[in-house]
Amino acid sequence: MVTKKTTTKKAPVKKTSAKTVKVKEPSHIGLVKNDAYLAPYEDAIRGRHEHALWKMNQLTQNGKLTLSDFANGHNYYGLHQTTDGWVFREWAPNATEIYLVGDFNGWNEQEAYQCHRIEGTGNWELTLPHDAMQHGQYYKMRVHWEGGEGERIPAWTQRVVQDEASKIFSAQVWAPAEPYVWKKKTFKPQTSPLLIYECHIGMAQDEEKVGTYNEFREKVLPRIIKDGYNAIQIMAIQEHPYYGSFGYHVSSFFAASSRFGTPEELKALIDEAHKNGIAVIMDIVHSHAVKNEVEGLGNLAGDPNQYFYPGERHEHPAWDSLCFDYGKDEVLHFLLSNCKYWLEEYHFDGFRFDGVTSMLYYSHGLGEAFCNYADYFNGHQDDNAICYLTLANCLIHEVNKNAVTIAEEVSGMPGLAAKFKDGGYGFDYRMAMNIPDYWIKTIKELPDEAWKPSSIFWEIKNRRSDEKTISYCESHDQALVGDKTIIFRLVDADMYWHFRKGDETEMTHRGIALHKMIRLATIAAINGGYLNFMGNEFGHPEWIDFHAKEMDGAISMPVDSGTWLIMRNYAITCLATSTVRCWR
Repeated sequence: MVTKKTTTKKAPVKKTSAKTVKVKEPSHIGLVKNDAYLAPYEDAIRGRHEHALWKMNQLTQNGKLTLSDFANGHNYYGLHQTTDGWVFREWAPNATEIYLVGDFNGWNEQEAYQCHRIEGTGNWELTLPHDAMQHGQYYKMRVHWEGGEGERIPAWTQRVVQDEASKIFSAQVWAPAEPYVWKKKTFKPQTSPLLIYECHIGMAQDEEKVGTYNEFREKVLPRIIKDGYNAIQIMAIQEHPYYGSFGYHVSSFFAASSRFGTPEELKALIDEAHKNGIAVIMDIVHSHAVKNEVEGLGNLAGDPNQYFYPGERHEHPAWDSLCFDYGKDEVLHFLLSNCKYWLEEYHFDGFRFDGVTSMLYYSHGLGEAFCNYADYFNGHQDDNAICYLTLANCLIHEVNKNAVTIAEEVSGMPGLAAKFKDGGYGFDYRMAMNIPDYWIKTIKELPDEAWKPSSIFWEIKNRRSDEKTISYCESHDQALVGDKTIIFRLVDADMYWHFRKGDETEMTHRGIALHKMIRLATIAAINGGYLNFMGNEFGHPEWIDFHAKEMDGAISMPVDSGTWLIMRNYAITCLATSTVRCWR
């Protein structure tokens, strides 16, 4: 029998191509995307960002409110006129009794002017009829606490004046019959580029006295407009007891300095600036506060730590001032409300935040060298302050999307002027503080024929690619008493003896030429804006000083007769060339 051979057929093998498995790239936060060298510190960057988000959620009740809703303390605290009369409130958790004393009650404690604690809070409140006080009267709080008492100016007061005879500061009832009516109700700053004229109201005048808001509006502002600037940055707006501090030892954060005039006169100045296309930036001081107890917040109600850090962090070792406790919600409420108040009440277009480096570091940046990225993420940073600055920028841009914020910061903290969504702190600009230091070092150490164009170009362009900067050759730091302006460093004693036309020396000619060149190079290389301090554009000799009479004879100082007076002086008309106008 023959059997058939059977074969087993193999199933056809399908050829499959090997699929490439894509590994998902880690999603980096914006700061790290823009700068890969920050990758080792991404956890710290994210931690700071998440801290700000957490605090924002806490303050806004997980989004039920906005930051702007939270920052309304100025409408609640302080003295306000109502339809029924007056209401006064103060946060003073350590107080046992609070009275209002003033012109209206002979400065005596009276039951009718006694505040009452709001149950379950640290807040005190007093309601009064219309006839209990009137516009223009002086007043203070008389605060009692366990073991002591004292007269105090309310923390949230919006008007403070100094008595001419006694030199004593008091709060003032301010409710004019006719409130200021804004002529220019909306305004958007020109920022392409931002050209800033930095100024001080009191020192910008011709006469040997403290200048006023009205004088500045009438005499100085027209010159700034004519010179082509599109912004002014005003120093010393917040009330300060010591005029010689140039406004940096603030006592009353919600009060526009009465040295220069009334609130309505400041509003008129800002209104006129806006009418002429000039933005008005305020130099705001939230990095520290004056130590004064009677005028300031130093010991408002028997607790020196009410607004400030306790222990070793209480006092600033270099500035003889007090350091805010940015970890307290009440302090955040105070400072954030302060930002919103100046934007809404006075129509300021933004802020230049002073002393940011001091806020960022436990050491205030003193004695630290910032040589590499590790120095910004080594645990020496105050996360509470970083959180506050981030929230402040979010709030300011929520209140006014066109507002401008500038950080005065010298350490080079990455992300300072980067967007919040990218992990930054949200400032629009940072001051290019390396540039004036470079020019001063170069002038001091090298003859001008040894200046290297490559070195100049490197320094004036040295900045982070993800941040805009405000470039400048010199600011008030160089031009105020105690330092030298660039022109004085270049010309020195010949400023006095050889500055008449026809009598110039080689040093005079060379100094004027270099002065113009320095400004031209700096402004030509900007990537955001340019700043000039008053008088420096035409070569202010030496420095600008404050009026000696304000110092009560404590020190004798030369009185400057006004930066604009020098411009009219025939002896230096050769310097009266506006760099800004040339650039335009």
